[in-house]
Amino acid sequence: MIVYLHGFRSSPQSNKAQRLKAHMEARGLGHLFWCEQLPVSPRAAIALAEIAIAAAMAPVTVVGSSLGGYYATYLAQKHGLRAVLINPAVVAHLSLAEFVGPQTNMYTGETFEFRAEYIDALRAMEVPRLSRPEEVLLLVEEGDETLDYRQAVAKYAGCRQVLLPGGDHSFTRFADFMDTILDFAGLLK
Repeated sequence: MIVYLHGFRSSPQSNKAQRLKAHMEARGLGHLFWCEQLPVSPRAAIALAEIAIAAAMAPVTVVGSSLGGYYATYLAQKHGLRAVLINPAVVAHLSLAEFVGPQTNMYTGETFEFRAEYIDALRAMEVPRLSRPEEVLLLVEEGDETLDYRQAVAKYAGCRQVLLPGGDHSFTRFADFMDTILDFAGLLK
């Protein structure tokens, strides 16, 4: 099963979430895809994902983009899961500190308050060192204008890494790696 975690100010309507969902449906795997709107609160977002993980009837791979990659790292470490990280936030409590205050969801237009207490929650979720790097697949593009890809390459040393030149924070070559993700998750036979 894929538990897909979207990024900050994003939603299940994001390009990557929608493309992966459609790809899995086309392969007859749609019932193994989960992606919901994550709450703004990091603790609430993790709690929602943990409900999906606990209810899964098949082995779970968490797939996370940006902030979702940070969450996926935490969940994979805590629950012994495989993780696919797409241009992940590495130090979310630092990179998101400047966003404390009113924000707008890029897909729904909904406004929300990103609170200072969320920074503390993100700091508490930081995984300093992976205990099972072989269970993590990192997908990054060097042209990421939002996050420094070198932080991810260093943090996830020892993991399987796909490092691509160019691109941007959206991971422009996502379509080329959907089967790679499914294979890593053990869903392709």
